[in-house]
Amino acid sequence: MADLKFTTPIEIRFSDLDAYGHVNNALFFTYLETARVKLFQQHFGAFLDSNLMFLVVRAECDYRLPIELNDPLQITIHIDQVRHSSFNFSYQMHDGAGKIFAQANTVMVSYDPKIKKPVAIPPEIKAVFLNF
Repeated sequence: MADLKFTTPIEIRFSDLDAYGHVNNALFFTYLETARVKLFQQHFGAFLDSNLMFLVVRAECDYRLPIELNDPLQITIHIDQVRHSSFNFSYQMHDGAGKIFAQANTVMVSYDPKIKKPVAIPPEIKAVFLNF
């Protein structure tokens, strides 16, 4: 499998800061979602037009350093493992120059809302994973 790697900048808003003057830890998951949506919009348009969904069924984050308002924030996403109906994304939240703010993982499941069950990842999406 090719190494899926996608990096995108994330804008930090003043309202993202908590009483300590850094990004509140709950916002890290919102930033991950923002990066994931950008990835899907740019590379998985066909899937977004389908009747299936990719759902987050597990999310975890290891916080390394606080993110402050003027920090340049980027998120890099890798795909770690593709299975029948699920796959893992790993994320690195960084400044682009070596400073790592956090590392995170999500397990995503291909889900059919009509039958309310996980289903096989469509072959065209697996092909994108393999040929990225």
